[in-house]
Amino acid sequence: MDISFEFYPFFARFVTMQQSNTVKRIALLDMNNGYENQGMGCIRKIVRSYFDSHQYDYIVNEFDVRQKNEIPDTSYDIYISSGGPGSPLDEEGWEWEQKFFRMIGKLYDYNEQASADNKKYVFFICHSFQLASRYFMVGKLCKRMSTSFGVFPITKVEEGLTEPLFQKLDNPFYAVDSRDYQLIEPDRWRLSEMNASILAIEKERPHVPLERAIMGIRFSPEMIGTQFHPEADAMAMRARLMEPHNKEKVIAEHGEEKYYSMLEHLEDPDKIMHTQSVLLPAFLDQATATIKEKVTASIDN
Repeated sequence: MDISFEFYPFFARFVTMQQSNTVKRIALLDMNNGYENQGMGCIRKIVRSYFDSHQYDYIVNEFDVRQKNEIPDTSYDIYISSGGPGSPLDEEGWEWEQKFFRMIGKLYDYNEQASADNKKYVFFICHSFQLASRYFMVGKLCKRMSTSFGVFPITKVEEGLTEPLFQKLDNPFYAVDSRDYQLIEPDRWRLSEMNASILAIEKERPHVPLERAIMGIRFSPEMIGTQFHPEADAMAMRARLMEPHNKEKVIAEHGEEKYYSMLEHLEDPDKIMHTQSVLLPAFLDQATATIKEKVTASIDN
């Protein structure tokens, strides 16, 4: 079901502009299955801040994918699909997943035929990235030997070194990683067939004889996904980790050293704060490039 922006007046800005009459329609796909999370709030904040600061017209609709089988149609310009809990394999074949995969296929096929100024842009985060990787069959999706949870360095590789969205990120850069599953053993033939590219892999672990997981893929010029969380708000996450029950839980599961290391990384402006300020805004820059072109043309004339 399409959740109208009229029910979220704080999150939809629909104004008259002299520079451009282009309204960007944005679909936010909630993959959290009803569980409490910070991710969707962070995504909303980034989108709202971006479009308000640029004074672009926009409408946002949200879709509760896994809990209510809500999937957007292909009329939107921008799609951001969130992370979420649980296994990306256990719900294989469920109604919501079939509908989600059909949406991906329709958007991919549409972009193959659409003109340059009429493309649909998609960003897959964490759980959504795993699902997209399954859909496109670009590697092996499997359970990790242990949970990855914390703030970790991410290494840019291959086309990631020249990927426009990653240009303002260091190598390595830091991101929030929270997962029990991983994408490994990339299918190079399939990636080549799609003209897709691996952008980043997880931190190097010389003492662990295991293949490093893929942390980012550009599936097409308009579709990109990351295993990590580019939307993560460092200060909000730090405040939540410092709550007594969360502190006890993290220390019990991951140890005291990991807990205090995470707090330290979250305070560093060159780590999570920087990643949040760069990556999704760069994606929105790409997705709104036609607005900028129209504004420039209007000024030049």
